Amino acid sequence: MTREETESFRVAALRQAILEAAHTVVIKVGTNVITTAEGRLDQERIRSLADQVWRIRQTGRRVALVSSGAIGAGMGQLGLSRRPSDLPHLQAAAAVGQSYLMAAYESCFRVHGCRTAQVLLTASDLDSRTRYLNVRNTLLTLFEWDCVPIINENDTVSTAEIKFGDNDHLAALVTNLLHAPLLILLTNVEGLYRGNPADPQAELISVVECIDDRIAQLAGTSRSPLGTGGMRSKLRAARLVTSAGEAVWMAHGAKPGILDEVMAGKPVGTLFLPSKTGLNARQRWIGLAAKPRGRLVVDAGARRAVEERGRSLLAIGVVEVVGNFSKGDVVILQDTQGVEFARGLSNYSAADARRIQGMRSEDIVGLLGPRTYEEVIHRDNLVLTTESSSGSDSP
Repeated sequence: MTREETESFRVAALRQAILEAAHTVVIKVGTNVITTAEGRLDQERIRSLADQVWRIRQTGRRVALVSSGAIGAGMGQLGLSRRPSDLPHLQAAAAVGQSYLMAAYESCFRVHGCRTAQVLLTASDLDSRTRYLNVRNTLLTLFEWDCVPIINENDTVSTAEIKFGDNDHLAALVTNLLHAPLLILLTNVEGLYRGNPADPQAELISVVECIDDRIAQLAGTSRSPLGTGGMRSKLRAARLVTSAGEAVWMAHGAKPGILDEVMAGKPVGTLFLPSKTGLNARQRWIGLAAKPRGRLVVDAGARRAVEERGRSLLAIGVVEVVGNFSKGDVVILQDTQGVEFARGLSNYSAADARRIQGMRSEDIVGLLGPRTYEEVIHRDNLVLTTESSSGSDSP
């Protein structure tokens, strides 16, 4: 067996293993996948996707759709040739388009006897631990009732402070929320390339084993006139999912039967493999969903202790406290070069953290009294957010 044949066999086995574990699948559908160049909904494309989702459900898997397209659909209904640039007009376009988007999905799924459910979210819904769990419980109940949740950002009320940024990020958070073993990102390119996807000589990467700096540098900066994401946003979403222990499969959503091909394990698109060390439910919320309220800058020794030895963060290693956060808030840990490497729940408010920064644990009691913590952040409430730079990708 040649080296190429051995590698092909290995990659095929990886695909099969991912699919066998995928009891729940989250599918993200980009705006460009389900709208025409003029911004109107592509009814035939939506019908095809619904047919394929129905076939996935026939295998006993649960499926949640994260679908963009409300603003694009609204543009089509309103006769707009360009995506609005200001918030009120974006929100109004989403308000017009969301009902058309859901109606299109509902009519296509109804043919198969499938119920659909609209779930509109803002980032604040997942920032709060209580609301985060409520969203999870709602989605699990919809699965129990044999519904297909169709999830979108609530663009009609979202502002800069409560936006996810794009639906790639939302899809990643939903995947982690549901502990879904597989996220399928349907986009307007085949997958991740070495080089410009428009170049016929560019090489499609079939499997990425680790999203390190070399992989991140392959992302371009192009964006479409209808969507808000790009390859950078998709790689950020893939990193969120894979770091929690799940897989991501990126493929061209306009290709006929693409979901059928993915679920059959065909060599299409780019498969991002899960990290070998997954996160539990609490860690997922701390590291991936909750919005950080401040930052702790730490010295090199503290970073090594947290990152390499699995230790708690002590006050003696803190060199600067940034922001105004309360006890129990999620904060970012970064080194003196400004590189984030972890997130965690702070045992101290920002004011108290500033008072004790650089101090030995035994001296804190004398300053703040007996009801204090030895750790600024306990290791059980810490989540690493860095990726190893030694990962590899397979051609």
